[in-house]
Amino acid sequence: MSFFRELTKGFIKENPTFVIVLGMCPTLATSTSVDNALGMGMAATFVLICSNIMIAAIKNITPDKIRIPIYVVVIAAFVSVVDMAMAAYVPALHKSLGIFIPLIVVNCIILGRAEAFAGKNNVINSLADGIGMGLGFTLSLSVVATIREILGNGTWLKMRVMPHSFDPMLVAILAPGAFITLGFLMAGMNMLKNRK
Repeated sequence: MSFFRELTKGFIKENPTFVIVLGMCPTLATSTSVDNALGMGMAATFVLICSNIMIAAIKNITPDKIRIPIYVVVIAAFVSVVDMAMAAYVPALHKSLGIFIPLIVVNCIILGRAEAFAGKNNVINSLADGIGMGLGFTLSLSVVATIREILGNGTWLKMRVMPHSFDPMLVAILAPGAFITLGFLMAGMNMLKNRK
């Protein structure tokens, strides 16, 4: 039961973007299209899963005084793997995401889960936490990107979903559109939580 609880809490109850409000920089910057959001979400999920497992496995042999630097080195190793794999196999997406792939190293979600969860729990629960938080992050990025791409371009995954007469709202794919979209989604999430 504990595994399932850890796996599902990242979707709604402790969603990293809408509830805990972590990882705002990549959320706002890479959610201009669903392609970018899915790419960033999957990259962050991979790093989150692998670093959670590794940190949970080495937590008992990690000295307290150098715990955070060790966590950063572990995370950086997996980010390097993701960065090189994306550059090799999906170069267009890698170019589109740019600097935000290497910046996963300092993403608050990854470092926060390493410190708050993986450093205190076993490998199995840390795996579940990594999957749940990663998929919750990917889901929230995709929701923000869906709204922004439809309103800003009239497309979804580069397929036209709005009629040709639709006049796109350019503000939706600019920085203010990211803040507005995220604000409305967070308000909606809070309303749902308060009703329960």
